[in-house]
This record gives sequence, C-alpha cells and structure tokens, in this order.
Amino acid sequence: MAHRLTVIGTGYLGATHAACMAELGFEVLGIDVDHEKVARLAAGDLPVHEPGLQQLLRRNLDAGRLAFTTSFEQAAAFGDVHFLCVGTPQLAGSGAADLSQVHGAVDALVPHLRRECLIVGKSTVPVGTAAGLAERITAGAPVGDGAELAWNPEFLREGYAVQDTLRPDRIVIGAASERAGQVLREVYAKLLAEGIPLVLTDYQTAELVKVAANAFLATKISFINAMAEVCEVSDADVTKLAEALSHDGRIGGRFLSPGLGFGGGCLPKDIRAFLARAGELGVDRALSFLREVDAINLRCRARTVGLARDLVGGTFAGKAIGVLGASFKPGSDDIRDSPALDVAATIREQGGTVTVYDPAALANARRAHPHLGYATSTREAARDADAVLLLTEWREFRELDPEILGKVVRARNIVDGRNALDAGRWRGAGWTYRALGRP
Repeated sequence: MAHRLTVIGTGYLGATHAACMAELGFEVLGIDVDHEKVARLAAGDLPVHEPGLQQLLRRNLDAGRLAFTTSFEQAAAFGDVHFLCVGTPQLAGSGAADLSQVHGAVDALVPHLRRECLIVGKSTVPVGTAAGLAERITAGAPVGDGAELAWNPEFLREGYAVQDTLRPDRIVIGAASERAGQVLREVYAKLLAEGIPLVLTDYQTAELVKVAANAFLATKISFINAMAEVCEVSDADVTKLAEALSHDGRIGGRFLSPGLGFGGGCLPKDIRAFLARAGELGVDRALSFLREVDAINLRCRARTVGLARDLVGGTFAGKAIGVLGASFKPGSDDIRDSPALDVAATIREQGGTVTVYDPAALANARRAHPHLGYATSTREAARDADAVLLLTEWREFRELDPEILGKVVRARNIVDGRNALDAGRWRGAGWTYRALGRP
C-alpha cells in the first residue's frame, strides 16, 4: 500500500511540496496553524505567486488526493510520512536561524504519534539540528523509536518550484537507519526511476548540502559584482567579462549575471545563519569570506542608488523616479530582502518621489512599504519620471520599447540594475543609460 503523506507548514515550500506529491499520486494532507491559510488552500486559492502551482493545487483537490487541516492529531492518524516544511527565518538581532517553527511543529505532532512513521525535515537548518530533533522525537512519541527522522533538503528556485520538485537535479537523504532511507526511496520511486541522482548520507551532511549550495551561489554572484566594481574604475565592461568567463567550463555562466545582487528568503539569511553556526562550532574563520560576500551584495544596492542620484543631477530632492520591479526576482511575488524595494525605499528617504510597478508583487510591496507610490503599469510608473530604474528583470521590462517609454518620461534617463537591456538600443533612442560595471 502506498504511503500516505502529510506536509507540515503550508507556506511557499509546503504548498509546493504538498501539491507536487499529490501530483505524483500520493494521498496528501497539509497542516498549518494558520486557519485562514488552510481555508484558502482548501478552496483552491494559492496565497503565493508560483507558475503552474495553482493548477496543480486545484487538480489534486478535485481528484481527492489533497486536503488541508489545522489538526496535528488528524495528521498523526493520517500520515505514514510527515514532511516538515516550516520556515527558519533569521533570528531577530542575530544572524542565526530561528528554529522556533521547527521545534513548534515537532512538539505539536510528536505526542500524537502512536504508530510507526517517518518524520522528514525539508527546512533549511543549522548543521546538528537533526540529531537533536531525532532524540526529541523518540523521547516524546508514544510509539518511541517507531517514529524516526530523516533529512531531505529542498532546492527550490522561486519561479521554477514545480519543476524543481517534480524534476529535481538530485535527491539528498540524510538517514540514521536503513528503514528511513528505504521509505524515502519508495516515496521518490517515480523520480528515481527517471534517473534523478540520489545521495544517501548522514544527517549532518544532508543539512550542510543546502547551505553549502546557497553559499556557493551567493559567492558566485558577489564575485561577478566585485568584478563590476573593478570594471567601473578601469573602464572595462563587466557584461563582456562575464560572457568571456562563462565559456570556461570550470566556471560556467549560471549565476554569473552582474547587477543589483541577490535577495529573497534564502540566500541572504542562509549565508548569515551558516556564518553564525560556524562560529558556534569554532570554525568561523573557514567561512569568513561569506562576510565579504554579504557586504559586496549590499554594496550593489548603495551603488545603484548612487548611479541614479548622479543621473538626476546629484540629488533626489524634487525628482520623480519610476521603479520597475518590487519582487526579489522575476517569476515571484516574494519581496523578502528585495534589492529593488531596498533601493526604492532608500531613494524616497533621500527625497525622491518614487513610483513602483511590478507584475506580481504589488500587494506584498504595498503592505511592507506603504510610504512608496505604486502604479498598475510600466507607463504609469514612468510617467513624468526624471529617471527610470529597472530593478527586477521581468520579461516585460526586458522587452520594453525605448521610443514608446520615452514619450511618457520627463527625462530619458535609465539605470539598468540588472544589465538586462540592450544599451546600444536605448542610447540610440536618446536615453542616458547607466548600469553597474559598464562604461
């Protein structure tokens, strides 16, 4: 008989995992303490923007394979495998990870575990967390050591989450017993049959895989942005430099795009939590380079503000600025640690009148930054602007016609914060074009 699955935490990760596991044919029950979120999901209303996920949610609700509840007692009775998909945000006043949601979810579930089952952590946690949770589960569950733990990190990219769940680059399983590993082999049997690589390891290594991957990607992004700083003072072109580097098979072109830098709910907080954990383990010198990775990334924002300020005459006072983009990346409505909104808010603080447009993230942006102005189209955001800033590289922004946009602005000044536009085309249309790392 196929395993029945629960997914504890129905935010971005949990909603995606629940719908995708149901799509693979499993009976799935999603659990959350947020009654409103549970009601919305049960009605087929997806609270986040993620391409393809809405259709999966509704299709599997209609098929009867997917349901949602707030009851941990119901979850324990229903599930053979319980996936932990709760958040691990940055702890207030510290770079460390806040594990309160992980501990809260485990403590809510464990007292109801009266039959053999497997709890599977998918959340990003500091190395050493799983071993402590395994002891906590065995001590608290009525079934005792019949409740086991495995760690199965997620590697979702926002905007590609469905693809990354159903056709992942790899499946990593950290397990302390053969049984735990075998259960997850059975859960992922369809994916493994398609040739998806499996890495079976211990808890600690599985925990490190996700943070190590994010630290590497963050380092690669900050590396090319450090090169952009060098290019600016030497009259070189960082986009051509990146292109040349991308042809080197040892380096590759992915995540080698110069510009405003990274944001979102993963890379920034994960590298800070990794640093904090390294300090606790006494090996903080090994990861000291990540402090500069973080600093380079944050400097990109300040340098973009500086480009815009220079473009409008050295001060934002009395200037209108149109900002294109609010989400931290295209294909998402996520504004957590968004470089675009950070730049927009800084310009307003320095006296500019800022109007923001984003295809998906306006509602979230308004809640977080109600002091900014908002528009419902690119043209509205750019109308009578002294400068336009492209800060999130949505396709509709990359494909803008400079002549058409030029008819609504006050001055044809543009800062390409993502090096996403054809500089020659925009300059040919009479725009003063600026971008980080370019002459």
